[in-house]
Amino acid sequence: MINIYEVTETNNMVEKENLDVRTITMGISLLDCIDSDLNACLDKIYKKITESAKDLVKTGEEIAQEFGVPIVNKRISVTPIALVGGAACKTPEDFAKIAEVMDKAAHEVGVNFIGGYSALVNKGMTHADELLIRSIPMALSRTENVCSSVNVGSTRCGINMDAVRLLGEIIKETAEYTKEQDSLGCAKLVVFCNAPDDNPFMAGAFHGVTEADRIINVGVSGPGVVKTALESVRGESFEVLCETIKKTAFKVTRVGQLVAKEASKRLKVPFGIVDLSLAPTPAIGDSVADILCEIGLEHAGAPGTTAALALLNDQVKKGGVMASSYVGGLSGAFIPVSEDQGMIDAVTAGALTLEKLEAMTCVCSVGLDMIAIPGDTKATTISGIIADEMAIGMINNKTTAVRLIPVIGKGVGETVEFGGLLGYAPIMPVNQFSCDAFVNRGGRIPAPIHSFKN
Repeated sequence: MINIYEVTETNNMVEKENLDVRTITMGISLLDCIDSDLNACLDKIYKKITESAKDLVKTGEEIAQEFGVPIVNKRISVTPIALVGGAACKTPEDFAKIAEVMDKAAHEVGVNFIGGYSALVNKGMTHADELLIRSIPMALSRTENVCSSVNVGSTRCGINMDAVRLLGEIIKETAEYTKEQDSLGCAKLVVFCNAPDDNPFMAGAFHGVTEADRIINVGVSGPGVVKTALESVRGESFEVLCETIKKTAFKVTRVGQLVAKEASKRLKVPFGIVDLSLAPTPAIGDSVADILCEIGLEHAGAPGTTAALALLNDQVKKGGVMASSYVGGLSGAFIPVSEDQGMIDAVTAGALTLEKLEAMTCVCSVGLDMIAIPGDTKATTISGIIADEMAIGMINNKTTAVRLIPVIGKGVGETVEFGGLLGYAPIMPVNQFSCDAFVNRGGRIPAPIHSFKN
């Protein structure tokens, strides 16, 4: 039985160690908004979102005040828009109109972000999928709170290299469309392999087609809590280290479970999952990289980093699943460069490279996240990086993702400021050798042999 005393126990975590509920995300199905008439579709989408989420922000604020646990973001995810708009949208411009309506609805209900401007193309692209993908640059440049994602691969299906090639171009185009904001649009676009249907975190959240009409998913984050707990076991064995991480993850997840259940009850919306992902912020003391240093590394990126991250990720999951029967989403450790001061410091010190980050993504929750690269990086090079990351996810049957930001007009050695939770980032060097012939082959990389399980 979860009760308020368990939250009281964590007061010190909230006040001194940056524990927070990172997001309450309401998933909303828009399948009943499908219409062959675009204007009718737009009206239905706006009405469904605003009516479903009208009390989301107020409820989140009330729970935060009553329980004394900060709830940083209130968000919405919707059915992948390529599915919703397929009957009505005949051009990329038509799809961009849906993005504008999503943004308008998000502003109306007061949420921070709305995700689901998405397409699922891991085996092939429909005409609607391709139109949505081609509309992403204009959609993200015209909106403030809309987030976009494209799933281009899975362990079951392989990797859609036609989509990978196209997205290299789309990321470059999005950077150009938003170059006056240091290519900020790319921070709201993520490319996935094995994307989960119940992820509450942006920019990759969408409401899966197997979900209920509405659902409440909660994301909890506490890198600072884990770091502080590990300070008390310096020099101890790996067994003690692992037990400490598990116990801390358990306590943090219980807070998320309480908040999720309470939000579900008050909003009269079914509870979905708690996502216990150690999602850092630019705040000092709220860093996954600092946890790795506490485990025994001089900097994130030093030899042993991948092993330390694997340990951390696994123990977080083990502690979380003991605290809630419905742990889902991604649940583990995020390594976004711009959002983690320790990661930024490691890059600046020369300890952390793009290649080492790629190795770390084999064992973390997501992938190459919030990485700023030179604005003149070729589209095919971006596609090659995406393909590498998708291959890691496909072969290892895990979620991987890429959120690269080619900052137009900036190069290696410069920094870019995104603000807020998105932080700032040093521009990282990219391997300059060509992969053009590989990316331009076209077609699909087939699924690995271990995908054939029935």
